[in-house]
Amino acid sequence: MHIAVNVRFLLPGDQLEGIGRFTYETLKCLVAAHPEHTFHFLFDRAYDARYLFGPNVVPHVLAPPARHPLLWLAWFEGAVALWLRQHKPAVFLSPDGYTTLATSVPRVTVFHDLAFEHFREHTGGLVQRYYRFFTPRFARATQRLVAVSEATRQDLVQTYGIPAARISIAYNAADEHFRPLPDAQQQATRERYAAGKPYFLFVGALQPRKNLPNLLRAFDEFKQRTGAPTKLLIVGRTAWQAGPMFDVYQQMQFRQDVHLTGRVTDDELVQLYAAALATAYVPFFEGFGIPIIEAQACASPVLTSNCSSMPEVAGGAALLADPHSPAAIADALVRLHQEPELRQQLIERGLLNVRRFSWQQSAEVLWESIESVARK
Repeated sequence: MHIAVNVRFLLPGDQLEGIGRFTYETLKCLVAAHPEHTFHFLFDRAYDARYLFGPNVVPHVLAPPARHPLLWLAWFEGAVALWLRQHKPAVFLSPDGYTTLATSVPRVTVFHDLAFEHFREHTGGLVQRYYRFFTPRFARATQRLVAVSEATRQDLVQTYGIPAARISIAYNAADEHFRPLPDAQQQATRERYAAGKPYFLFVGALQPRKNLPNLLRAFDEFKQRTGAPTKLLIVGRTAWQAGPMFDVYQQMQFRQDVHLTGRVTDDELVQLYAAALATAYVPFFEGFGIPIIEAQACASPVLTSNCSSMPEVAGGAALLADPHSPAAIADALVRLHQEPELRQQLIERGLLNVRRFSWQQSAEVLWESIESVARK
C-alpha cells in the first residue's frame, strides 16, 4: 500500500512543538511497524534527513512553503491535490488538522483542537477566515477523523455535527527522556535557573490561550500571602498576542521573582520539570496539554485547569483550578507550597497516570484508521 502523509510540521533544524511532536513520534512508529508499505512524505520545504525514518519512506518537496493562509490554500488545494491526483495513493494521512478538499483519495485527518471556534479574538484576519471556512469542510470530507482527546472528539461532534463513530482517539504521550532526576541534579538546576530557590514552572508558547496574565496575577497574590522565596519560571517562545502578558508582568509587585527563559533544549526542559516545586499550567483551552504529562513523567506535581481536556489528561493526578480566577490559582499555589503531603501524592499519582499514554498505542490507532478507509 502507498500512503501519502502531510509532514509540513517536521521542520528542519527546529525543536518540535505539539503538532510537530505528534507527527514525528507517531510516524516514526508507523514506518517501523509497517515496512511492507510505502510512506510518501509530502514536505513543503527542504527537509532534514533525520525525518526519513526508514527505507520505506519516500520524500517529496511540494512548493510553495505553506505558512500563510493564501499559501495553505495553494499548497493543499493546489500542490497536494495535484500530487494525489497524479500518484493515486491508497490513503492521505494528515496529522495537523488540514487536508485537501480537491481529491477523491480517502483521507485520515488528525484534529488537535477547535480553539479558534471558541476564542475567535485570538486569531484574526485571513487566518480566522481560513479556519472557519475550511476546518468544518475538512472534517466533513474526511473519511476517518482522529482526535487527540475525548474533549476534542466531543467538540467535533457538537460544533460540526460529525458522528462520534467516525472519530477515533489517539492521545499524545510524554517522550521517554522525560523522567525523574536525582536530588543533586535537581538542586543544580535550581542553582542555575532560580538562584537556588524553589520555583513554579510554566511551559508553553506565550499566547493568549495559555492564560499567562492570570497566572502572573496569581503568583503575585501567592507571594503577598506567603512571603515565600519561591520563583516562577516561564519557559517557551513568544508566539502571538503576548502583549497583555507583558503588560501584567510590568505591573507586578514581585516581577523580580519571575524569569522568562525563552525556549530551552529538551534536556534542559527535563531538568526544569524534575526540579520544580510544581508545574503550573492553567490554559483556558487545550486539545490535549502535553506539559501536564511531561511534568508528571518527571515527578513534578501539577496544577492545571478544571476545564476543556485538562482533567481528562491529568487523570485525577493534578490539582485543578478555575483558569478564569487568579484567586483560585493563587489558592492552589499556596496549597502546593504549604502541603508537602499533597505534592507527594500528586507525584505518585502522576507517575501512574502517564502510563496511560504511549506513542506506539497512538500510532496503532492511526494505522487502524488508515486500514479502515483503505478497505472501503
